Amino acid sequence: MKIKVCGLRNPENIKAIAQLEPDYMGFICYEKSPRYVSETLPQALANVPDRVVKTLVVVNESKEKIEQLITDFGFDAIQLHGDESPEFCDVFKGKVQVVKAFGIDDNFDFGKLDAYADSVDYFLFDTKTPAYGGSGQTFNWDILDKYTLNKSFLLSGGISLDNLEQIKQIKYPAFYGVDLNSKFEIEPGLKDMQKLEQAFKILRS
Repeated sequence: MKIKVCGLRNPENIKAIAQLEPDYMGFICYEKSPRYVSETLPQALANVPDRVVKTLVVVNESKEKIEQLITDFGFDAIQLHGDESPEFCDVFKGKVQVVKAFGIDDNFDFGKLDAYADSVDYFLFDTKTPAYGGSGQTFNWDILDKYTLNKSFLLSGGISLDNLEQIKQIKYPAFYGVDLNSKFEIEPGLKDMQKLEQAFKILRS
């Protein structure tokens, strides 16, 4: 089970989280997010060990801006959390890991993922909201029965200490890992270390 901790921006908090050895750490470069990393990005990334996949999270950003951020800060992966097309994703495939996020509800059409299969490395399934994620709400995980592709996916949206044992029972072959964010916070962008330590212990036991 891969573990991604997302929405980070406090350098000392990041240093402490790095000691837990997450697989991915996510940094949100989207101004409308309460976890927008903004001018603290250089200091934030300074405390990320090489073993961790540094993930740039963007929403409907331009190719040029994404390329610049990858070049300037050495991101290993990008998480495209908006309405990006397969062609847009394909621009970055092979340069960095490409994670394409989708908001899921009971009416989600998994058939539209077929067009993305060759253009991304992973999918991320989040709860559908008007604000491109960050709701802290779960979706109905049973709907994942409709997912038939071999492409691995990360699960996001409302993951907390209360449902981690349930998540460990998910047995889909393509289930790659979890994305921990708002339910493990003291405030937006500042993670609760005690909660994260418990989460890592549960997920890795």
